[in-house]
Amino acid sequence: MATPHIGCEKSDIAETVLMPGDPLRAKYIAENFLEDAKLVNEVRNMFGYTGTYKGKKVTVFASGMGIPSIGIYSYELYKYYDVKNIIRIGTCGSFNKDIKLLDVILSSGAYCKSYFDQLLDGVDLDFIQSSAELNRKIMNNAKVKGLDLKYGKTITSDVFDLYCDNEEKFRGNYPDMEFLSVEMEAFGLFYIAKKLGKEATCLMTVVDSLYDKRSLSSEDREQSLNDMITLALDSVI
Repeated sequence: MATPHIGCEKSDIAETVLMPGDPLRAKYIAENFLEDAKLVNEVRNMFGYTGTYKGKKVTVFASGMGIPSIGIYSYELYKYYDVKNIIRIGTCGSFNKDIKLLDVILSSGAYCKSYFDQLLDGVDLDFIQSSAELNRKIMNNAKVKGLDLKYGKTITSDVFDLYCDNEEKFRGNYPDMEFLSVEMEAFGLFYIAKKLGKEATCLMTVVDSLYDKRSLSSEDREQSLNDMITLALDSVI
């Protein structure tokens, strides 16, 4: 079985998928967290790996950047490979003063001004909630681990906010300041999950902030990302 963007058999993909944006991060997770990991997709170098974590079959599959890219891969995984759950794991920014660098955020839902849903289905949604079931598992697991997990709304943007000439004008596009994170994929993933009756959520590590201009060390960044990856994996088994 193959789709235009995925070149493997249905049996090669687990029912639960962790989805980083970066193909090399998918490779890193497979090599460092999964047992008996096998490369199951390399079409367009969008790497997908399947292995086991504490005995459970798990797939790690890259999404690329932006709503169009994650929209393609999540749609094909859900519809043609019978995937039930996708957890996007990645990095984000924030312009919430209560959020710090390296905080880990779980998205309660995503707000977006994209035309993605209108072009696909002729509907007009600004906000889509993430999976209550997956969120409950992740939050419970975070409590067990003693992690200070932040939980709240996400902005999904079609532009990389750090490249905006006027950050204040960019922030003015959104209805309030309750948002904890800013990224580029969650809305597309949540919309496809809702459309196909599947489950999806998003875990993010904060790597840039309007209120904290520190430069992160590679060691600090790696440790925080590893904590997030382990939280996601332990929550799906």
